Amino acid sequence: MVKEHSIKSFFEDNKDDFQMKVMTKGLESKIAITTSDIHRPAFALAGFMENYLHERIQILGETEIMYLKSLVDIERKAAIERLFSEVLCCIIVTKGLDIPGELLLLAEKNTVPVIQTKMQTTEFIHVLTGQLDYVFAPRTVLHGSLVDVYGVGLLFSGRSSIGKSEIALDLVERGHRLVADDVVEVVNHGNVLMGRGRDHLRHFMEIRGLGIINMMDLFGIRAVRIQKRIEVVVRLEDWDPEKDWDRLGLDDHTTDILGVPIRQLVIPIFPGKNITVISEAIALNHMLKVYGIDAAKRLDEQLVNVMESDRKTRRYLKYDNE
Repeated sequence: MVKEHSIKSFFEDNKDDFQMKVMTKGLESKIAITTSDIHRPAFALAGFMENYLHERIQILGETEIMYLKSLVDIERKAAIERLFSEVLCCIIVTKGLDIPGELLLLAEKNTVPVIQTKMQTTEFIHVLTGQLDYVFAPRTVLHGSLVDVYGVGLLFSGRSSIGKSEIALDLVERGHRLVADDVVEVVNHGNVLMGRGRDHLRHFMEIRGLGIINMMDLFGIRAVRIQKRIEVVVRLEDWDPEKDWDRLGLDDHTTDILGVPIRQLVIPIFPGKNITVISEAIALNHMLKVYGIDAAKRLDEQLVNVMESDRKTRRYLKYDNE
């Protein structure tokens, strides 16, 4: 989990999407961004400092700028000095509004970057909070292959060299989409697990005996995607005739990833077994379960009904014979 985010990284990652530009000489700051929450310091400018959340990004919208412009020079300077009475990470002014010169001078003096965005205040706060929520969301790195199969994110796990990459390759050849191979970065964003590959490894795959291949170059842009929600973990294990493998699927088994329970299926591996077709069946069966259609439970109910009907029939025949 990211515990802090530098102002420079934040700006470089979002300057185009957020239509931002730097109004001070640089982006150096005494403290980094440590929370996804933001603060509008209107009350602090007016002199009420009891709930001044200075550690957050400070957003100045039209209300704050109009208030400052309404003040005489001495009052405006005093209001801005109150803003800088605590250590700030940065100030962002929305709607492309003109920034008072006194604010820029004190920002330079206190090493506080001032950024301007052309976006509307409400819209900017919404997208900014969403982006920072993602940055500070719990995350981990897993060893496996993530493939989008019929719109379902299947995460293949298992021991090294068991065949995860080969299965992913076969699925892509059948028209499905690779998200990540070998190293999968997982983020818990609002109890939704999103997986993606690392930037420098994205869409590359190692096939033992062949070497490194680039899936996008081989199969085209439609064969890959940047990220996908993880919905099912397919754990591959070596076949063991002594193990009691699940043959009915009546009970859903889950595994925990970043505190989120995810459905897990354990699939035995042995020569000649077509795991690719089984993976497609897993994805389709998962979609049916999402719509409330469970084949195992339906068969179980039918068998129970047949046995109950047979029991009643035997009882009636017994009474007739008597």
